[in-house]
Amino acid sequence: MSRFQGVSSILRGRSVWVNNYGFAREPLSVVTPGPRGGCGEAVHCKQTQLKKLKSTSKYIYQTLFLNGENSDIQIRALGQEWNLHKIYLCQSGYFSSMFSGSWKESNMMVIELEIPDQNIDTEALQVVFGSLYRDDVLIKPSRVVNILAAACMLQLDGLIQQCGETMKENVNVKTVCSYYNSATMYGLDSVMKKCLEWLLNNLMTHQNVDLMKELGAEIMEQLIQSSDLFVMQVEMDVYTALKKWMFLQLNPSWDGPIKQLLLDADAWLCKRRSEAGEEEPFLNTDDGMPFVPVFRHIRLQYIINDLASARMLERDNILPPEWLSAVYKQQWFAMLRTEHDNDNGPQEANKEEFELNSMRCGRKLTKDGDEYVVMNLDSRLLSFPLYVCCNFLYTSPSSEKRGDTPEPENSARSVS
Repeated sequence: MSRFQGVSSILRGRSVWVNNYGFAREPLSVVTPGPRGGCGEAVHCKQTQLKKLKSTSKYIYQTLFLNGENSDIQIRALGQEWNLHKIYLCQSGYFSSMFSGSWKESNMMVIELEIPDQNIDTEALQVVFGSLYRDDVLIKPSRVVNILAAACMLQLDGLIQQCGETMKENVNVKTVCSYYNSATMYGLDSVMKKCLEWLLNNLMTHQNVDLMKELGAEIMEQLIQSSDLFVMQVEMDVYTALKKWMFLQLNPSWDGPIKQLLLDADAWLCKRRSEAGEEEPFLNTDDGMPFVPVFRHIRLQYIINDLASARMLERDNILPPEWLSAVYKQQWFAMLRTEHDNDNGPQEANKEEFELNSMRCGRKLTKDGDEYVVMNLDSRLLSFPLYVCCNFLYTSPSSEKRGDTPEPENSARSVS
């Protein structure tokens, strides 16, 4: 059976059109302004008809969906029953295929739905089934993942798109990981891109304990290797952030303020070395192996140039010594070539190579209207061309506050 078969039999003899959700509607009359009424009567007539259409939509939702009047099929799932109508269910690709093919369910009056996705619950099914009978759908950001799961199962493209828009508008520190994982599972590329963009801009600038616990190794690897990662201060801070993240991944029960995190991570590493008597770098151990791909993307050449940072790497004993030896050798020969062979480096900058090997650093300018010296460069010491690429991220206290505050449960987005 096609998507809208049977509409003409319900509204026999009347000119109708059907919207995206399958509602049958009378077309609005075109009112030509007359000598008396003018355009005022046309506007009044249009408003009256819109009110009528709105009340009709509410009537359809209340009578057919909520009350189940004239139902010709019953759907059972998760211990609940819905008395629905095939003509409305055919808006779903899932049910349209079921009813139009040679499936046994095409002639059944009661259908038992198997729900393989644990994200789908009865509340999500109530919203999704109800969306077939109404123009507007209220999607709470806290419920959008469950509704998305049900919409994907029932193949409702319009509702899937609306869920994606809701997710993109509500990405914050509390939702970014769940939204990213759901977008990956259900194939919403635009939502994945939005979540990654948010993480690249906020991972280093607004560190959060709960967020670090949620971030898995795969997504962390994407962030650390990206040239778009917004690094606050210098590359050593990327290493420090990874050390804290690794500690939380291995100690998920840790609960404390963010200011205490680094101290406890260092104490944990020191205790582990002393108790186990391990001289082997942590990443070479069984517990450390899963973190190797992430730490591989630290740009060590910009850490070992600072004595305090180089000593910290040696003290922590997280990285394998061969990693450091290779970087020391590379930097030493680069210095010798510059001093003795007058090597000025590459004459042309390859964009891909530049993004993978450039120094990532940043400063936070807290006051408006003042000029700040972010970096001093002595031109007398530069015997080679210097390429600087600047990315500016503008933030405000109010926007930062909104990102960390929980969203009211009664907030919802009305979409049509």
